[in-house]
Amino acid sequence: MILRLRACITSSPGRRPYPRGLLLTLFRFFRRPKVFDRTLVIVLGLPGIIGLSIMIAQGATPVAVGAVHYTAGVTLLLMRRHRPVLVTALVTGLDVVGVAAEIVQSSNVPAAIAYYSLGRYTSGRTTAITGAAAFAAYATALELDGVGGGWVMALFTVGVFLGIGQLVRLRTELNERGRREAADAAVRAERRRIARELHDVVAHHITVINALVGGARATLPPEQEVTRNALESAEQTARQAMSEMRRLLDVLRADGHEGPDAATGVGADRLPTLIKEARSAGLPAHLTVKGEPVALPAVVDHAVYRIVQEALTNTRKHAPGARASVWLAYEPDAVEVEVVDDGSTKGTGSPGFGLGGMAERVALLGGQLSTGPRAPQGGFRVYARIPLETP
Repeated sequence: MILRLRACITSSPGRRPYPRGLLLTLFRFFRRPKVFDRTLVIVLGLPGIIGLSIMIAQGATPVAVGAVHYTAGVTLLLMRRHRPVLVTALVTGLDVVGVAAEIVQSSNVPAAIAYYSLGRYTSGRTTAITGAAAFAAYATALELDGVGGGWVMALFTVGVFLGIGQLVRLRTELNERGRREAADAAVRAERRRIARELHDVVAHHITVINALVGGARATLPPEQEVTRNALESAEQTARQAMSEMRRLLDVLRADGHEGPDAATGVGADRLPTLIKEARSAGLPAHLTVKGEPVALPAVVDHAVYRIVQEALTNTRKHAPGARASVWLAYEPDAVEVEVVDDGSTKGTGSPGFGLGGMAERVALLGGQLSTGPRAPQGGFRVYARIPLETP
């Protein structure tokens, strides 16, 4: 509509074109809450003030009282956003007094706007209680005044505009929630992208530096002990930097689905609790541990837990009624984890971490992952082998 108006103005002969964006600027200006409410009060109240002046000049006192009643209701709309309950109560009270004193015969425009504002800017019990009280007061006043079907008129006046306000409020909240979810998804995607780029760039260079330092240390003559110690310290620092970087990547990859403990608080020592939770959720599962448990590097520890967690979640989701077995083996230079079930069918993906995220996590640690249906016994198998120190 604004664009059509602008086209008509700029195309009219003998007129200078309006500056570019002037109408849009005016539209945005009048959309401001305070400006809009004040403009609304002025536009609605001006006829009442003009009518009041004319009626006083002509000596028509009853009509003048009606104009005062209308103007007072319009003035109260200045508070409709910040005090919707108070405005509804005052406007309803004005209408009830007006009907009882036979100043007006029904509610008017200020009442409709007040009920709309109540639905638009309040919610829940406050809206229901205030709306019911306004309906009861208004319906009682109309019935006592002898208006036939007064309660129907009151129900229409209060219910329709209150409902419109609630619908607008709900739509606004849904749009705002959608924007927040889109922004959160964009942040998570950006964090995952940064994590991948950090791994691709930094890990490569640190690995090269570590290899060059190790080669230089290996070629040193035996008498250069100080230089050898310095290079050995440089190798250890490079390995430590790689480990710290992977911890950072694990934090960057953590999203809202994984929860606040994505990088801390979970590990292989919590697998018995995880198995117990799976049983409580209706999935028969048991854990077998082979080898002497040792303290795993933090990123490996978290990866083992997440792999078992996701595999059990997939079994519960895609193979209801199946039984699961978790096998964990500690080796001198690696840790192995296997989760198998005896379900008849199994999906290849799920929301959240998923098999794709599981593969990325294992690949980041330099490990191997194998997933797929078991043959010929049936069911699904997830197997991962993760080295304790990535070459």
